[in-house]
Amino acid sequence: MTAKEYLSQAYRIDQRINSKLEQISALRELLNKTSNVLSDMTGNPNKDRSRVEDYVVKIVDMEKELDEDIDRLISLKADIMHTIKTVKDTECQMLLEDRYLRFLTWEAIADNMGYTVRNVYILHGKALGMIKI
Repeated sequence: MTAKEYLSQAYRIDQRINSKLEQISALRELLNKTSNVLSDMTGNPNKDRSRVEDYVVKIVDMEKELDEDIDRLISLKADIMHTIKTVKDTECQMLLEDRYLRFLTWEAIADNMGYTVRNVYILHGKALGMIKI
């Protein structure tokens, strides 16, 4: 695994977390719609209760997966921070933290550092060369 692949792992987990949050939100909306329909209905609600139960089970399962992903992200970010701290150059550290822990764009990093994007790319290459995995 290259330094860049190692450092990029946190971003991928963060994206999965965001995706799961969106999925949970969509399931909650469906649950609310189903619950509203049930409260307006007369007759045999047992048939639709199983659908509500299915949504609740799916939400609980996804929330459990979400908690596991969040724990993994926190642990990985701590490891990445430790790795970045081994870089002696503070500008390189700052760039790596902005990119791989804060997930900033190259343009935002360049703006923060007062550099051009091209100079940030060059500094990034130098910083990756300082990472030992």
